[in-house]
Amino acid sequence: MSKKRIFKIVFMNQGQVFEIYARSVAHGALFGFVEVSELTFDERSSVVVDPGQEKIKSEFAGVKSTYLPMHSIIRIDEVDKQGTSKVSKLEGSNVAQFPLPVYTPSGDKR
Repeated sequence: MSKKRIFKIVFMNQGQVFEIYARSVAHGALFGFVEVSELTFDERSSVVVDPGQEKIKSEFAGVKSTYLPMHSIIRIDEVDKQGTSKVSKLEGSNVAQFPLPVYTPSGDKR
């Protein structure tokens, strides 16, 4: 029986670091974007509610695929087990988002 692949995707969005899990990651049809599909969330039943996990579930509720800009992705890992999706603040990090777009079309200068 083949084992289903799980990817952990860590990316930056509006001063926050998102960590999500998905079954499919590919270069998207949109230039400069990575397509992340089949998002999975930890569905363990517990009494304790994690506000970070609830925020990420509501953020991606009903999403089939999301397209992430390449320059916002910190890392993508293929993992053996799914962890807990979370959102954390970017402050105090030595990782900075690129301030400019990766691709800028050249203008016609005649």
